[in-house]
Amino acid sequence: MTDGAADQASGNAAGGASYAAAGVDIDAGERAVQLFAPHAKRATRPEVMGGLGGFAGLFSLKGDYREPVLAASSDGVGTKLAVAQAMGVHDTVGRDLVAMVVDDLVVCGAQPLFLQDYIAVGKVIPEMVADIVKGIADGCVDAGCALLGGETAEHPGVMEDTHYDISATGVGVVEADSILGPDRVRPGDVAIAMGSSGLHSNGYSLARKVLLEWGHLDLGGHVEEFDRTLGEELLEPTRIYAKDCLALAAETEVRTFAHVTGGGLADNLGRVLPAGLEAVLERSSWTPAPIFSMIAQRGRVERAEMERTFNMGVGMVAIVAPEDTDRAQAILTARHVDNWVLGSVKRADDAGPGSARLVGDHARF
Repeated sequence: MTDGAADQASGNAAGGASYAAAGVDIDAGERAVQLFAPHAKRATRPEVMGGLGGFAGLFSLKGDYREPVLAASSDGVGTKLAVAQAMGVHDTVGRDLVAMVVDDLVVCGAQPLFLQDYIAVGKVIPEMVADIVKGIADGCVDAGCALLGGETAEHPGVMEDTHYDISATGVGVVEADSILGPDRVRPGDVAIAMGSSGLHSNGYSLARKVLLEWGHLDLGGHVEEFDRTLGEELLEPTRIYAKDCLALAAETEVRTFAHVTGGGLADNLGRVLPAGLEAVLERSSWTPAPIFSMIAQRGRVERAEMERTFNMGVGMVAIVAPEDTDRAQAILTARHVDNWVLGSVKRADDAGPGSARLVGDHARF
């Protein structure tokens, strides 16, 4: 290699190495910040102190709290990102990220306060990063929390240029005497389902294997059952239930919530039930959306596997006092949340850990 070629490869006219030649473009990172800053500024709350650019985000815990307890949750979006990257659509997965975090927070009754994100990219493409942050900001606005800060890290040689992964941690607050959970659940309580917007952000490794790898389906192909393309169906953002759950808890006797994510409906609901109680859930009470039957049929996926992998059309469950059933459903309906009575809680045959089981069959699946 000639001296000139060596200098060109190193990216430094003096012959030394440079960060840019190693694959990290600081200028592109600064450009990305300029592009996403207006989106990030939309996602705020009165308690946020200072602005973008600090080394730490500052949040004043204002309010007339008696005994505030902080709740925290971390999550990501998983391999749904592979669909976004294949389609070149990056402004929706941020909403998924927010949903996965804040909808975990509200399970215990906590109000989401703020979220901090982490974006790892193979190469900082400013417009792509700005789209991701736009989605995160949109989700924060919907959830009523602030986007307090975050980090964008360039990982050359580890990730392909257009690949990225995202994660976030959220913090919420709940009064100590208002924490929801298993200790509040009683026999006879009613399980109310809140409909999902689709797959949400779980099970995409199986969905991609069945539909794209085995089925050779085209993400851009129109699917009659969906009345849109397969890619659009798969990228439908996760529903954010945070404000709906908080409204429900403020106006009715909610015992607890269960966010239906990885592990499915029965496993997640079992996590919020006390020992000696079980929730019996009626499959006949709802019909899963066509995307679920498409995966099941094309992949010959057994029902038990489907129900452990996917939400099957139920994104959140509220366990409420039986006398508040009608009121709870009316509140959710007024908030445009698809809902129905899913089942009820009863004493189990043994004193083992809390559990849930699905009985009967769907009318059509």
